[in-house]
Amino acid sequence: MNSEFSEVTENMKELAEDGTLPKNVKQKISYIIELLGENGEVSMKVSRAIHELEDLVEDKNLQAYSRTQLFNLISILESL
Repeated sequence: MNSEFSEVTENMKELAEDGTLPKNVKQKISYIIELLGENGEVSMKVSRAIHELEDLVEDKNLQAYSRTQLFNLISILESL
């Protein structure tokens, strides 16, 4: 795992353990964690992860608190 993504992945793992999240959101978060752990160019991984997170933010079943956490993750990724 790249050290650049350690903060993001830890926050995503904590979020995925939230019992109030819909199953599809948890699956997408797991996919993003795997995506960030893959080999490849950092900027491409960040771009793909941001895109996936932005898709999650639009989920109507997501609670406001979880949506805010996703926005925070996007902000962290944008700073990389």
